[in-house]
Amino acid sequence: MTAHPSPAAPALAYLVSQYPAASHTFILREVRRLRQLGFRIDVASINRPDRSGAALAQEEREEEAVTYYVKADGVRGALSAHWATVRTRPGAYFKGLWGAARLGGTDLKRVVYALFYFVEAVMVGHWLTQRGFGHLHVHFATPAATVGLIAKRVFGIGFSMTVHGPDEFYDAPGYRLAEKIDGADFICCIGYYCRSQLMKLSAPAHWSKFEIAPLGVDPKAFSPRPFRAQPTPFEILCVGRLVPAKGQHVLIAALAQLVAEGRDLCLRLVGDGPDRAALEAQGQTLGVTRHLIFEGVVNQDRIRAIYAEADCFALASFAEGIPVVLMEAMAMEIPCVTTFITGHPELIRDGIDGLLVAPSDTQGLAAAIAALMDDPARRQQLGAAGRQRVIEHYDLEANTNRLAEILRHRLETTS
Repeated sequence: MTAHPSPAAPALAYLVSQYPAASHTFILREVRRLRQLGFRIDVASINRPDRSGAALAQEEREEEAVTYYVKADGVRGALSAHWATVRTRPGAYFKGLWGAARLGGTDLKRVVYALFYFVEAVMVGHWLTQRGFGHLHVHFATPAATVGLIAKRVFGIGFSMTVHGPDEFYDAPGYRLAEKIDGADFICCIGYYCRSQLMKLSAPAHWSKFEIAPLGVDPKAFSPRPFRAQPTPFEILCVGRLVPAKGQHVLIAALAQLVAEGRDLCLRLVGDGPDRAALEAQGQTLGVTRHLIFEGVVNQDRIRAIYAEADCFALASFAEGIPVVLMEAMAMEIPCVTTFITGHPELIRDGIDGLLVAPSDTQGLAAAIAALMDDPARRQQLGAAGRQRVIEHYDLEANTNRLAEILRHRLETTS
């Protein structure tokens, strides 16, 4: 049951690009857990949920009902917010407009986008101040954070971010990451790799802003699934958006190699995205269509049943933060194989909590999966160690409590 916040409860608004969203369930869990800890939190989302209301899980429908949707507020909402802001703070309004335009630099397309972000920022800032919030927290240092930065400049509110990476790090100038670091009151980093990239992009004077705030999962909800010593077929699971950065093409190539060796196995891909057609075509070209299952987007109220059928979890990503899906699989004692990149080694120690292979190494990935197939005891050992790793370092309750302390301290010192 959600606790009722006291009048003096810490208060802040969250801004997300899309909420709820299947790929952002960790944000929903974080918000709801912080409310349980006594925080007063309202959420604004630039876009409507990624699925229709009927397709949302119950807790997602509850969040949808109380979320402010910026684009859905339409032209009338935009005009109302901008007129009210021009009347009450004209100097800040036009200063913010000029600052937003400058974010686009000399690129006309980026200038136009920056002006759209300004429109949204005024709408968010007006909504926020009308509800009595003085601080805005944004997940991801992407365009939603640009909106937050502009809102701070116009309304004088507090502004902070949770940075995940790695996309922002690859185009730091395009995402105006240096300006966001400079403008933020504090920044939560999901891990040490993430913090290192922000340190690379900023002067040491800003480093005190960076807090380590890992994500997490609930080990009670993601409990161990029944272990299968001799599964037929051996099921590999991959959960994630079907996009180039996730490396699913490499995973399907590894599957084809294992099938060519005469192994009985299947690969279940959960998620959707622009790469789906190309991945299906690759499966046909390599002759492994009957070994491939495309599940599409799956709600959180169904995902655990799919995890429970997996004998191994594989993520062949080229770029990641620290994926929550790996934590979920590990919590259910599913042995994981993933790539030795970015934040992955913070979660999985190779040969201890799972297996790490080089990104793009099809043969190495296939060999790692084959080793798990051939050694049930090893699978069981890695699965148990993975769950223990999550319990000790990536428990949702413990890590949200840690975030709550960060927020309390930072909000007190910046208010």
